[in-house]
Amino acid sequence: MADAIRLILTNLPIVLFVAAMGIAFFLKVGPTAERYLSWLLLLSVGVEMIWGGFFHVFLPQVAATQIGWQVSPFQFEIGVADLAMGIVAVLSFWRSLSFKAAVVIYIVLFNFGVAIGHVREAIVNADYAPDNFGVLLLLTVVKIPLLAWLLWKASEEKRA
Repeated sequence: MADAIRLILTNLPIVLFVAAMGIAFFLKVGPTAERYLSWLLLLSVGVEMIWGGFFHVFLPQVAATQIGWQVSPFQFEIGVADLAMGIVAVLSFWRSLSFKAAVVIYIVLFNFGVAIGHVREAIVNADYAPDNFGVLLLLTVVKIPLLAWLLWKASEEKRA
């Protein structure tokens, strides 16, 4: 049981992404695109950012090691930003499409910058640590077009 819990917690971003997509698929309440968007914002953005923010703020050595960084005062700042945006993304689950749009625009821009930073670290500093150049980076990149596309489709559904 301890190994299963460790496996889930060390792979929480992919677990949350798959859970969001699965729940949206099986729980057919509301328009399709907005349903997927809402669940992704709740779990794969909101809970994931709160989780990451918690580690950057309260366990910076653990977070730094996973990313391949040295502990830095910058971690507190990014951790607070992650916590704030995670909370806003969670709240968006119950809010209007306009509220969700603001969250998506921020997340798409933020993730684009994050992806560039992590790829740069891999190329320049050969940082291939699990949370710098692994599944987390892949999910970050996937969410950029996916969230933007779901927002666009949800807007179309509203107009129809």
